[in-house]
Amino acid sequence: MKYDFITVGGATRDISFFTDQGVLIDNRRDVLRQELLAFEYGAKIKVDKFYYSFGGGAANSAVCLANFGFRTACLAAIGTDEGGRLIVANLKNRNIDTRLLSVIKGTESGTSFILVAPTGERVIFGSRGANRSLTIDGPQLKALRAARNIHIASLSGDWENKLKKVFSVCASVGTGQSRPQISWNPGTTQCRAGLKKIAAFLKKTTIFALNKDEAIELVLSSAEHRRLGRAVLNDTDNLLKIIKSFGPKIVMITMGQSGVKVYDGQQIYYQPIKQESRRVDTTGVGDVFNSTFAAGLVLFDGDINRALRLSVRNAAAKVAHLGAQDGLLKTVGKKRPKN
Repeated sequence: MKYDFITVGGATRDISFFTDQGVLIDNRRDVLRQELLAFEYGAKIKVDKFYYSFGGGAANSAVCLANFGFRTACLAAIGTDEGGRLIVANLKNRNIDTRLLSVIKGTESGTSFILVAPTGERVIFGSRGANRSLTIDGPQLKALRAARNIHIASLSGDWENKLKKVFSVCASVGTGQSRPQISWNPGTTQCRAGLKKIAAFLKKTTIFALNKDEAIELVLSSAEHRRLGRAVLNDTDNLLKIIKSFGPKIVMITMGQSGVKVYDGQQIYYQPIKQESRRVDTTGVGDVFNSTFAAGLVLFDGDINRALRLSVRNAAAKVAHLGAQDGLLKTVGKKRPKN
C-alpha cells in the first residue's frame, strides 16, 4: 500500500497526573533550563486527578495526519503486554494502519508519566520500553520507499542506525527527486548528540522542526558556533539562519508562548500563538504543531503562512483537551480546513 504519510518514532501509554503543589523557579541564568518546577524534597505530594491516554511522537503525529484525511501508517514498536494491545487498538480506532508496527517479544511498551501543572504545562517522565528496539527492515523499508511523505519524531535506542535506514530511501534536498519528502522533529537526544552525528541527515530533510532549547543545543554543538554569546543564541532569527546553513530546506523553531518562526532561505515567517479559551494540557502539542505544518504544506501547495495558521489552530484545539491525541481538527476526504 502507498501511504500519504508514514510516521516514525515512539508510541506510548500515558498516565497524566494533575497537581497544584509545584513551585515555578526562574532559572534564566541557564540558557537551556530557564524555568524549573520544584517540589519539596521528601514530601508527599497531593494529586488532584489521574488521566489515562496514549502518546509517543509517531502515534501523536499519525493521529493528527489521519484526521486530515491522509492515508497514514505508524512505524513504531510495542511490547507483548496489555499496554501494547491498547496502543494498537487506539491506532486502529483512529484509522491508522498498524501493519508497520514492530512487536518486541519479552518487553513492555513505552510508558510516560506526565505531571501537569495548573497552567497546562507539563513535565514528562518517559520510559521508552519497546520503542528502544524499533526495527526498520524489509517490509518497513519497502513502505517507506513508496510513501509520499515521511514524518520522523523522536527516536531512542540505536537511533543513528534507524535514521540511516529511513534516510536511505531519500535523495538530498535540491536534487529534483520529490518523493518521499521528510519532515523531521528530532528529540533532545538527537540534538544533544551534536551536528556531526546528524549533518548528513539534515541535507535530506525538507522540514526540520525543533523548539528553541533544542535549536540552541544543536547550534552550540557546532565547532564554528560553540562560542556564541547568550544574546546571539536567544535571537531566534540567528538560530534559524545558522541551522538552515546545515542543509535542511525549511527550518521551523517553536518558541512556546512567543509563537513560531520559519525560514526557507528567502524569508523569515512569524506566527503568534492562538490564545486558547481553555488551557488544560500541553502534552503532545509539539507533535501536533509539527505534523500539522507538514500536512498544511501538502494541503496548501507549499504555502507556509497558511500551513502555520493551521498549525496554530490545531495546537490551540489540542491544548484545550486532556491527553496528546484528543480535540484535534478534522477534515473529511480532500476537504481542506478553513484557516
